[in-house]
Amino acid sequence: MLKKLYEFKRELEDRHTFFCFSGPISQELVVEIGNTLEQKMNLEKASRTTILRVFSMVVEEAQNIIRYSDEKCPPDGAEGDAEELSFGVVAIGYEDGHYFVSCGNLVERRKVGKLREKLNRLKEMNKDEIKEYYKKQRRKGPDAGSKGAGLGLIEMARKASRPIEFDFRDADEQFSFFAVKTII
Repeated sequence: MLKKLYEFKRELEDRHTFFCFSGPISQELVVEIGNTLEQKMNLEKASRTTILRVFSMVVEEAQNIIRYSDEKCPPDGAEGDAEELSFGVVAIGYEDGHYFVSCGNLVERRKVGKLREKLNRLKEMNKDEIKEYYKKQRRKGPDAGSKGAGLGLIEMARKASRPIEFDFRDADEQFSFFAVKTII
């Protein structure tokens, strides 16, 4: 592992990624990521608006992991009073004059089709269509099985300066790794 750590660091640098976290995600961690992100972006003389936009996207994507990652600790059925944690990956970088936020987590393979359909629908919409779709979904309320307002992916599409990029990779027979990238 030690020998690979430098290679991993170089890979992140080659991909213009200045922050990366992999592990259990919590609200407290998101706050700390935000504090660190704000310090770094202030040092780089980023505008307050840009800092807020990037942090807002980090929050949205981290919330997606917290609510929907199917990799949990303790796993389903574990006993005890401890609150379960969701596992995922968050990466933030700057490339071609824009900040980006990427996140990923495991999802059950049976959920991939519906998720891919939602993302493809959003990818095909222009900004005005996304805005109208957002309003419609807010009035409609959350989908069955949604653990939030059901607006997270739509929020990401609204806040992004380009269409959302996404990918699904089979992890094993039960899970796929879902990755999403937004450009701010």
